[in-house]
Amino acid sequence: MLRHPASYRALASHLRRGGLIAYPTESCYGLGCDPQNHRAIKKLLKLKQRPQRKGLILIAANYAQVRRYLLPITPEQQQRLRLAGAQATTYLMPVRSATPHGLRGAHDTLAVRLTAHEFAAGLCRGVGSALVSTSANRTGLRPAKTYAQCLRMFGKRVWVLTGRVGKNKKPSKIRTWADDRIIRD
Repeated sequence: MLRHPASYRALASHLRRGGLIAYPTESCYGLGCDPQNHRAIKKLLKLKQRPQRKGLILIAANYAQVRRYLLPITPEQQQRLRLAGAQATTYLMPVRSATPHGLRGAHDTLAVRLTAHEFAAGLCRGVGSALVSTSANRTGLRPAKTYAQCLRMFGKRVWVLTGRVGKNKKPSKIRTWADDRIIRD
């Protein structure tokens, strides 16, 4: 985990300028960027060779970091979202009309997880923002599980952060918000 506030300031500046990062999450390294930076989202999609229509996941340390993208929810629903994050569950949630298509793809929902992974949550708190979080790989290939694998895969195109991946063997579950239907188990 980054230990110095100056490190977070440098990282936040890198993200605002459109930089990409790789960082540990619950099951693998995530590939991320600033969700407000359209140029960074396009760069991430190109690097992953992922079609924009599929949409992306946002991780956050708390609901306040994703509120701008979502239709309002009650405090009880916010608690539901927090508890789901502790179980590494991502929800497809209804979005505000202003939510960028680069994030939601061809959907009227956005994939959101309030991560309980210590490093990833600390990263979101440290940079003061939600982050795009997709597996650190090219589409169709296995996600990177280590710092070294990320460096081999992406080289200097991505700022790779050192940390430990969580113990989950599979990626986050994805469920629909309205009816809790499982999309990915």
